[in-house]
Amino acid sequence: MSNKKSTSSSQITSKLEKRKFFTASISTMTVPNLVEVQQNSYNWFLKEGLRELFDEISPIKDFGGRNLELSFKDYYLDEPKFDEKTSKSKNITYEAPLRVKAALANKKDNTKKEQEIYLGDFPLMTDRGTFIINGIERAVVSQIIRSAGVFFTSNYTRGKRYYGAKIIPNRGAWIEIETDTNNILWAKIDRKRKVALTALLRAFGYSSDEEILALFKDIDNNPNVKFIQNTLTKDISKSMEEGLIEVYKRIRPGDLATADNAKSLIYSMFFRFERYDLGKVGRYKISQRFGYNLANIPENRILRREDLIDIIKEIIRLNIAQVDSDDVDHLSNRRIRAVGELVQNRFRIGLARMERIVRDKMSTVDIESMTPSKLVNAKPVMGVVKEFFMSSQLSQFMDQTNPLSELEHKRRISAMGPGGLSRERAGFEVRDVHTTHYGRICPISTPEGPNIGLVGHLASYARINEYGFIETPYCIVERIAAEELKDPETNKILIKKGQKIPRELIDKLRAKNISFKAKARVTAEIVYLNAITEERSVTTAATSPIDDQGYFIEEKAEVRKFGKPDIAGVEQIDYIDVASNQIVSISTSCIPFLEHDDAVRALMGTNMQRQAVNLIRPVAPLVGTGVEKIAAWYSGYLAISSGDGKIVNVDGNGIEVLEDKGDLKYYDLSKFQRSNASTCINQHPIVNKDERVKKGQMLSDGPSIADGELALGQNVLVAFMAWKGYNYEDAIIISERVVQKDYFTSIHIENYQVEVRETKLGPEVITSDIPNIAEEKLKNLDESGIVRIGAEVSSGDILVGKITPKGETELSAEEKLLRAIFGEKA
Repeated sequence: MSNKKSTSSSQITSKLEKRKFFTASISTMTVPNLVEVQQNSYNWFLKEGLRELFDEISPIKDFGGRNLELSFKDYYLDEPKFDEKTSKSKNITYEAPLRVKAALANKKDNTKKEQEIYLGDFPLMTDRGTFIINGIERAVVSQIIRSAGVFFTSNYTRGKRYYGAKIIPNRGAWIEIETDTNNILWAKIDRKRKVALTALLRAFGYSSDEEILALFKDIDNNPNVKFIQNTLTKDISKSMEEGLIEVYKRIRPGDLATADNAKSLIYSMFFRFERYDLGKVGRYKISQRFGYNLANIPENRILRREDLIDIIKEIIRLNIAQVDSDDVDHLSNRRIRAVGELVQNRFRIGLARMERIVRDKMSTVDIESMTPSKLVNAKPVMGVVKEFFMSSQLSQFMDQTNPLSELEHKRRISAMGPGGLSRERAGFEVRDVHTTHYGRICPISTPEGPNIGLVGHLASYARINEYGFIETPYCIVERIAAEELKDPETNKILIKKGQKIPRELIDKLRAKNISFKAKARVTAEIVYLNAITEERSVTTAATSPIDDQGYFIEEKAEVRKFGKPDIAGVEQIDYIDVASNQIVSISTSCIPFLEHDDAVRALMGTNMQRQAVNLIRPVAPLVGTGVEKIAAWYSGYLAISSGDGKIVNVDGNGIEVLEDKGDLKYYDLSKFQRSNASTCINQHPIVNKDERVKKGQMLSDGPSIADGELALGQNVLVAFMAWKGYNYEDAIIISERVVQKDYFTSIHIENYQVEVRETKLGPEVITSDIPNIAEEKLKNLDESGIVRIGAEVSSGDILVGKITPKGETELSAEEKLLRAIFGEKA
């Protein structure tokens, strides 16, 4: 971890005077670490994700009857061979060797051989949340995908809704259930031909009609329609064996269908963890829907019979109630796959390939000389990981135009990529802003063009929970009873006047539609809510006026009541936003007076900020939003003091600080480094020798950073002149002083490479003696034919002189005549 991460953004100090805020409300919480999405996910993978994968394949057993078992135990990452700076300069990957302890057990003679195996070099994440692959900085974009679990659908036909469900596992066969217009339930496995749902129930172990009817007697009680009875009449199977055969015929049409074949296939398909895994998320979603309390262990991550029964009950309930089905674009049904999970999925593929190779070797290699290192071939594992970082659609060349573009690239989320949507097939619904995006995904920041709505950015305060769902923070609002509260049925006193009303009691009163009088007070307690929890609550904006004690000043406020906009009494409010810019991304938060902008123009402004190049003399904006400091802090381009101390040495390359606790810390500064966008990265110190510094104080500025604040442009005086009252912006006149003082001058660094090849006619030669080129054009080349260091060149100038051997060509009649008259000069 870098030194800058040891302090929070609230402790940051700079020479810049504190901005004067003209708004009544300022954020009640500091912005969380803006690159924690990347860092937390990759740290989870290195600590737990790898452990999960090794546990999944251990032990590897041979299939040749030799009774051999290879299991993987502890693993660790060595120190990286080179640091980040060296990796960049040498054009190599910033990585560390991965070593794992493997044990080969022979069950016949109870012998065990243990060995530490080198599994290859694994790319490491830098402190800024990026990867250096072959010397180039890359960022892995998080992917937003449909969550595993159960998802209820509906189909509107003949004036009525018919409901179904999709059971989507992390690994394994999909089950789709649907209701037809005759109120019969059908099931499809992996999009094969449909089979009566009761046949699938028989295959799962519920054999008789009576047993099946008894399961649903409580829910399938509509006097007009009997869904299970209708399905049983269509079901040609009457026992468990016949049910298995019916299902087998649909999965494997053409194969010989026997009860044994069918049982082994279906049971391995749904009840074996190796073949079917709902995943941690799928199990959580099903448990949340049906109120289970199951431990998240592999035995519970298969599809249980009870799950199928509850899903069918819910379909029947929906068919009778005719209420809304699940919304596919709701953020409770979409989750984020961050870098750790993406790498884990690729690593799993590599381990599966390695497992096959190990099994093959177990049956061929001599047992006496067999060791774990002879069995394990790490190439397929590391090959898959390297391929992901170098060529995956989600591993991208990092946008380093300016610090803001880099920061937002790491917070980007894409619906495209492997297992995601394609821009050709994605419709309007999936691209559109959804109500659940509030405080989670920015409604403004998205590209224009074919990717609109498919690529987004996390909102400023959003975080991703352990299951991959986006959460947003709220301050809890407590209610103090304004009068004695009694139960209308029993007349029992529930709460006395002046007492705090518990949230559980408020939910019960709401369910019974009982109104109550209370004073609402905003507390300092912050809670993160996912989309489902938020939709069960009443929330209001951070701009709602409150007094010094936290009580609401007005009696009514604009709220989001159970996900819908409304106006309600303040005593109904459960939560209040933590900040007014909570709903937008960091780059959109940098736009002053955003609320007065049209959304489309704000979108353009957000995208244009990320295209601003680093100026020679950056100047912090006169009118800011307060986010400039935070964006600069998390950009990774500031040297931040990790403790109190004294500057003992300072120059353009680095700063030495002698801390009060005795440690001598050196802060390395980047000088005129080329970024991915060919802009110039240059850090310069803003402290002097012998100066005292405090923990969290800025020691340097960086590209497009002035006085510790993001500085993308200049404070210039702009005048608009409307042409006859119609339009403007069709011509721009700038003063000469702007050019002379280099207000908008930027430095760009380009690499030019020339290849010198060996041709059939001889080698190419680098030289300053080039025929038919004027001396004036060659004046900047040295004796060897390469441009001199320090030479000033402009477009079209020669940087390297190279001559290539050319063979004699057959001359035309005209050329022969010219040669005869003028000789070689022709």
